[in-house]
Amino acid sequence: MGEASRDIMRRARQQVPEWTPVQVHDQLAREHAAGGREEDVVLVDVREKYEWNDGYIPGAIHVPRGFLELQIEEAIPDKSQTVVLYCAGGVRSLMAGQTLQQMGYKNVISMSGGFGQWKGNGYEFAAPRVMSEAQSKRYSRHLLIPEVGEQGQFKLLDSKVLLVGAGALGSPTAYYLAAAGIGTLGIIDADVVEESNLQRQIIHNTERIGEYKAESARQTINALNPDINVITYIERLDETNVRRIIADYDLIIDGTDNFPTRYLLNDASIIENKPVIHGSVFRFEGQVTVFKPHDGPCYRCVYPEPPPPALAPSCAEAGVLGVLPGTIGLLQATEAIKLLLGIGEPLVGRLLTYDALASEFNELRLYRDPKCPACGENAHPEDLPTYADVCAIPA
Repeated sequence: MGEASRDIMRRARQQVPEWTPVQVHDQLAREHAAGGREEDVVLVDVREKYEWNDGYIPGAIHVPRGFLELQIEEAIPDKSQTVVLYCAGGVRSLMAGQTLQQMGYKNVISMSGGFGQWKGNGYEFAAPRVMSEAQSKRYSRHLLIPEVGEQGQFKLLDSKVLLVGAGALGSPTAYYLAAAGIGTLGIIDADVVEESNLQRQIIHNTERIGEYKAESARQTINALNPDINVITYIERLDETNVRRIIADYDLIIDGTDNFPTRYLLNDASIIENKPVIHGSVFRFEGQVTVFKPHDGPCYRCVYPEPPPPALAPSCAEAGVLGVLPGTIGLLQATEAIKLLLGIGEPLVGRLLTYDALASEFNELRLYRDPKCPACGENAHPEDLPTYADVCAIPA
């Protein structure tokens, strides 16, 4: 180390207090024993990604030195918090400490000896979950987004989403969720692929006419992304199976085309506390919203009763523009990813409508009904009717 470098280090040590690994270890032990009653310190690992992958101190936040100025304020917004920085040997953490002080952080400490000394003392360290090379390439564009990143991608890979229906809405939703890396996709659909489906149900193809839609979707997804575990249910959702099936999933995509299933799914999702991302299409118009139990209205708040059968035409009777389900299905997929990652503002209490002819989106505010029999103050969702004799506007 040259004289200039030694001078820089000397000044840094005059400005930034240092704790030994023993002091850091003892402080963390006291906090653990106090059960959060003492003011916690925040550990920040400023090493590079490849160093972090070899191990880190449990509970540490990873903010590489090269990204410190860009990311630290989001990671630690409270500048009065006690921040302990560490690197491999204690040099970069001193430099990083000076930077944080210049940014207004009041209590910055550098761990002398760094992670190397921490390991040398025999203290506990963790090995991070690491993506395979293939996963890093596949999801590289997600990894570049701060709101997703590697940890967010792991969340998606660990998530379980149930698609009710592998038809017009289920097709684009399943396809893009699979591409995004949703680790487990459940698909429930007892119908088979018909030639008339292929105008809008893009997850199927001509060669699979006559096959079950759920199995056809599984083949397409597996060909797109081998990371995805696809669970198929060749059955219809009814009172005997709905709670059993949805219990295993984080959220549900409602791609149904009939009112009985929508009401049944709504009531079961409230009992099981599962968000439902609802979508529907009709000719040139579509809509999407999120029904999140205990946080906004439910389906019965918005539609207390279904319309009479005469006002609920089937797909064959009313028709639908083939590309419209793609727009609505992709909005459903987007809402699913937002919910799973806990980012953005999901469409809870908001109904987004789309008019394809006018190329126009509109938003309606939805409100929870305190007297709703499914989610209100005196609700009894387990005893509500499903209107089995009612047709449906198609989905």
